[in-house]
Amino acid sequence: MSRIAVAKPLSAPDEWDRRKLQILMWVAVFMVAAVVLGIVWSIQLLMSGGHHTAGAAPGSSDGGVDTVGVPGADLAAAEPGPLSAAETGTLVMPQARSLGEAQVATGFPRTPEGALAQLVAIDRRALESVSVVTAQDVITVWAAAGGPTAESWSGVQAMAMLLSAAGLPADGATEIQVELRPAMGLIRESSAGGVIACVDFVLTVTPGTAQPSRIAVADCQRMVWQSRLWLIGPGTEPEGGPSLWPGTQASYDAGYQWLEVSP
Repeated sequence: MSRIAVAKPLSAPDEWDRRKLQILMWVAVFMVAAVVLGIVWSIQLLMSGGHHTAGAAPGSSDGGVDTVGVPGADLAAAEPGPLSAAETGTLVMPQARSLGEAQVATGFPRTPEGALAQLVAIDRRALESVSVVTAQDVITVWAAAGGPTAESWSGVQAMAMLLSAAGLPADGATEIQVELRPAMGLIRESSAGGVIACVDFVLTVTPGTAQPSRIAVADCQRMVWQSRLWLIGPGTEPEGGPSLWPGTQASYDAGYQWLEVSP
């Protein structure tokens, strides 16, 4: 996946086209799984490489690597598309009860939904900061021993690639605004303990005064309960959880459910 290079800046508004969506997709895929072969922002490349086996049973593992076992998708499936009239379930996430280290919302209960809510809080703080430095601070605090590091975490590398593509520094930028809205999710048991939480976000990137661009971004992490907190667990980041536009038939077929926050 390191064979993919991003060379063209994201400066001019009229250049915010499909190529830019591809760059965003590359960011999305790095969040899905940093374990496949390296950096890649293509769902098709993700599903054809590494340990993931399409169609594997939910929660199964291959060689010790957790997989979610949901259908693959291509770039078009992550872009806004036709919505389905079908129905799916709802996952109710608890509200945060406090603000933790690195300004990450926390205080979620020891439930699978609590793990999912904590992952949402971690990802949003790291990615919406538009700062590699902040993303590194986040994962340093919110990963268990043996988990992703400030250098290896997919969220850090995703932010580094996005800022590199935009020609911006690593310590924060106001030229680009990033919003990460959790739309759908799924939860599976982990073969290594804890749970695998997957969140299908809608990523909105607004460069300067240009029109915003949106694409689906999925992240799956193994969450473990330690010291009365949910943390990103040890080992390689789990694979699976394709980036699918929320509400499409593909998102339902993948097993995603709508996310709500408890009142």
